[in-house]
Formats: sequence, structure tokens, C-alpha cells
Amino acid sequence: MSETPPEALSNLPVFSVSEISFAVKRALESEFGHVRVRGEISGFKRHTSGHLYFSLKDEQAVLDAVAWRGTLPRLPFALEDGIEVICTGRISSYPGRSRYQIVVEAVELAGQGALLKLLADRKKKLEAEGLFAPERKRGIPFLPEVIGVVTSPTGAVIRDILHRLNDRFPRHVLLWPVAVQGEGAAEQVAAAIAGFNALVPGGKPPRPDLLIVARGGGSLEDLWAFNEEVVVRAAAASKIPLISAIGHETDVTLIDFAADLRAPTPTAAAEMAVPVRAELLSQVLDHARRLYSGATRLASERKSLLEALSRGLPRPDELLALARQRLDDRIERLVNAIANLAARCRDGLEKLAARLRHPRELIEANRALLASESRALAAAGERLMNDSRLRYAHVAALLESFSYQRVLERGFALVRDAQGAPVTAAAGLSPGDDLAIRFSDGEVGARVTGGFGPEPMGVPKPAKPKAKKPPKDGRQGELL
Repeated sequence: MSETPPEALSNLPVFSVSEISFAVKRALESEFGHVRVRGEISGFKRHTSGHLYFSLKDEQAVLDAVAWRGTLPRLPFALEDGIEVICTGRISSYPGRSRYQIVVEAVELAGQGALLKLLADRKKKLEAEGLFAPERKRGIPFLPEVIGVVTSPTGAVIRDILHRLNDRFPRHVLLWPVAVQGEGAAEQVAAAIAGFNALVPGGKPPRPDLLIVARGGGSLEDLWAFNEEVVVRAAAASKIPLISAIGHETDVTLIDFAADLRAPTPTAAAEMAVPVRAELLSQVLDHARRLYSGATRLASERKSLLEALSRGLPRPDELLALARQRLDDRIERLVNAIANLAARCRDGLEKLAARLRHPRELIEANRALLASESRALAAAGERLMNDSRLRYAHVAALLESFSYQRVLERGFALVRDAQGAPVTAAAGLSPGDDLAIRFSDGEVGARVTGGFGPEPMGVPKPAKPKAKKPPKDGRQGELL
């Protein structure tokens, strides 16, 4: 293998990175103007700008893909990971990353089987969550005042619904316009269902009593918005009874399982929503006739029965005559009974009166008894007074015998200090203390001149000096 000589390399042109990148871009776009690529969606991402970024892959390779925001309304269904699709677009490159990609302009499922498999898997998932349970479904009102319709405002569906309602029973209809196909259609339908439920009953606009979600017929891809989870969950969460009318009778979408009632067509949904007014009036009139006929027949039967029963009853005057006779008999017996009772009461009263004493006799007897009791009471009082006098004299004599005056007469004296308190011991006295000595015939004053203790045994007592007579002027003398 020969190498390129250096002089040949020096003759090659030098390109910038941008020149090479854009040259590759132009080559790819010119070579692959429009292509259809089949693969499985992977790494799906919706950018905040609204553009979609994902990859198409098979067993051996991966191809980047981008769908610009303006392309989204033309997509028949929402993209997600795991769907096998066929993308139509242009092969180009992104020079900033040196990566080639397909710019998607249209998307279709890679065969009906893939779409049906995705539908079956989604149905199984939602059914496991209980969104299709029969106990969740509510009854449809017999005659709703307001009907809310979620559909396209420009299609034939809304005209068919309004026409059928006007034919059967005109009602107040509120239309919530939505896209029924393409990118964003599912989100609009779900928002419309939630918006109707958010209205206040009796407000402006009023809250519907019934919802109809409708769309005309189409392919499985055209109806795919009504298979999206967001729509199914909104229908299952609706507090307002909901009728689904998507496509034709053979078309089945997942919203049909979550709705409270499925209609084969939008026109049939209008027929299910309201009764036929003329038929309803005819039915009411028929019921009225039947009611009147039944009431008349019942009254006639009751009249015949009453007449038959009355023939077996006795005459009223005969019944009254017997009752009148019994009443006269009872009155006569009652009058006699009252007279007999009055006579018996009079006899009893006379017997009781004979046994009673005259009030004067009772007064005399009580007066005599009172006098006797008074005499007895006076004698008892006199005896009690005499006894009391004797007890008093005895107690007085006893008290006199115990008096300290008698003690003084026996030669004792009562000694008191200057405050008048009795002095019972010498130990409590001091020289100079004034004393008062009471004898049986009078009281004299004294003063302590000295202290002394108990005398020893066997020592004779000193002779007491004679007390001086008190001076004639009445002044108290002293003890010397």
C-alpha cells in the first residue's frame, strides 16, 4: 500500500468545520429529499418550545428525529415511547452536534396491528384501575334542562345533534368547541369535560345536566384522540352523566368504556338524551285517559257494592226505635236510683244527727273539766313553790356555813396585797410591800418590814409585840 506523497497533500484545499458540516447537510438533503422511515419511537421528549424530539430505532441502528411545532396539528395521534411508526420527512443534519436526523412532516402507525396492540394494552391498564367499572356509571336524566356538547364547531356533528334535539324535545344546548383530531385534540376534549364540571349549578352559563362527547366517523388513527388516557380519565372523573358518541356504530374507542352511556352515532346520542315531546304528550294523555277511566270504573264498582251491602242492612228508623226505647228505660232507672240514693243518704244523716250531743252540753262539760284541771294545776304549783323554798333555805344555810366570814370568826385572817389579790405564801412578799388584813370584825393595813423563812424545828417562836392601838384620828398604824 503506497502512501500519498507530501507534495500531493499540500495541494489539497483546507475547509473550515462549518464548511464541512454544511456541505454534508446539503449533500444529505439533496440525496434524501423525502423519505419514509420505519422504526420504534424511543426517548420521546416534548420541549418547552413545543417541538418534539425522539429517536427511531430498529435492531441495528438509531436515527434522531424532530417534529417542529407547526407540524403537530397534522399528527393523527399523540406520540409516545414504544410505538412503531412510519415517519415521512427530510433527512438533514444538525451541524452544532454533527448528527444527522429526519425532520418529520407526517406520522402513521406501522400497520393496523401495532395500533390495535397499543389500544388493547391501554384498555387493559385503565380497566385494571377500575375506570370502566359498572358501579361507577350514573343514570342519564330523563329530561335534562341543559345539555353540554363537546365537539368540533364546524362539523356536521353539532348540526345533526341540534336538529335531532329540536325534532324530539328542544333543550338549552351549550357547545364547547374542540379539535377532534390531531395533536392537542385529546387535551382539548379533556379540558372541555373538566370545564363543564367546574361550572356552578344555576350560574351563568348554567351547569349542564348531561354531557355529549361526539365526533363523526373516521379511521382508527382519526379517532385516536378519544383513546388517549387524558380523555378517558376526564370522562371517568366527570360528575355530570356523560354520553359518548364517537364515529359510527362499529367504531369503538376507550372513552366509550368510561362514559355512562355509549351511543352508536351522534344522532343517536341526541335521541338518548331527550324523549320525543309528541310521544311524551301522547303518553301523558293516554295515562290521563286510563286514569280517568279507571277512577270512573272504580267509583261505579264501589257504588254497586255499596248498594248491595245496603240492602242487607236494617232500616235506620227501626235501629233508632230500639235504641230510643233502651234510652227511655235507662232514664227511668236513673231517676229512681237518684231518689233512692237521696232517701238512703237522708236516713243515714238523721241517724248520725241523733248520735251527736248539743254544743251547749259539750261546752259545759269542757268548762267543768277545765275548772278541775285548773284546781289541780294550782295545787301542784303551790307544792312546787313550797318545795323550792325549802331547797333554797337549805342551800343558803349550807352556803353560810362555808362562808369565809365564819372562818374569820374562828381566829383566821384574810391577807391581800395592794391590788386586792389574796396572799397565800410569804415567799412572794418583799420588804416594804403594803398589805390589807381582814379580821372578822374589820380590816387593818400593814407593811412588810423584813423577810423570813421557815422556822427550824424545836426553836421557840419569839414573842409577838402587842399591836398599838390605832390613833384616834383614824390613821392606820404600823407593824413594829
